[in-house]
Amino acid sequence: MSNPVYLALDLPRLDAGLALVQKVKGHIGGVKLGLEFFCAHGHHGVHEVAKLGLPIFLDLKLHDIPNTVAAAMQSIHVLEPAIVTIHASGGRAMMEDAKAAAGEHCKVVAVTVLTSLDDDDLTAVGVSASAHDQALRLADLAQEAGLDGIVCSGHEVGAIHKRWKNGFFVVPGLRPDTGHTADQKRIVTPSAARRDGASVLVIGRPISRAVDPVAAARAIEATL
Repeated sequence: MSNPVYLALDLPRLDAGLALVQKVKGHIGGVKLGLEFFCAHGHHGVHEVAKLGLPIFLDLKLHDIPNTVAAAMQSIHVLEPAIVTIHASGGRAMMEDAKAAAGEHCKVVAVTVLTSLDDDDLTAVGVSASAHDQALRLADLAQEAGLDGIVCSGHEVGAIHKRWKNGFFVVPGLRPDTGHTADQKRIVTPSAARRDGASVLVIGRPISRAVDPVAAARAIEATL
C-alpha cells in the first residue's frame, strides 16, 4: 500500500464530506466510513464517496449472532468495500461466518479493544485483563478464525505483529505530535504506528477539523 492513511470521514453533511475528500485525495490512501456516516447516508452515501476513486473502508463494527452478521456482510457486497470491521468479542463462530460471507476482495478485520477504552474501563465491564493483554487475546482468536487482520491501538500493534507476521493491521486513535487527544486514550503518532507494523492508519479530526486540511494531510504523509 503506497499511502496507508485512511481519512475517517466524520463530517455530518455528505456534500461537505465529499468536498473534503476531493481536496485531500492526493495525500490519502482511502476513506473510512463509520457507523455515523452509514446511518446518516446509507448505501447512497457510500456510492457517492466511492465515485471519487479511493478504496472504501466500512467501519461498521458488526457484532451480533453469526447468522445475522453473515447476512449483513452479504447485504454490503454491492458496495464493494476494501475493508469491513466486525467485533472480535463476538466470538470465533461469528468471525468465521463473517469472513465466509464477505466479498472476494474484501478484507475482514476484527476490532480488539476500542482506543477509547483503558484498563479501568475494561475492569468496569468485567474484563480482568489489561487492554494490552485483551487485545492480544482477541487478535489470536481472530487469526484462528481466518480473518485478514485486526483493529488495535498503536500500543499493541507491535506485539501483535510479532505473533501474526502476515496480518493486516488497522490502527485508529492516531494523533500527530501536536494533535489533541479528544476522547481517545491509547494513542500514538502515525509514524510510530507505521514503524510497528500498521497496515492502515486511520486519521480523522487532525485532518478533517484542521484549518488547512490539505496541509495537515500532507504533513502527516511526509512523516511516513
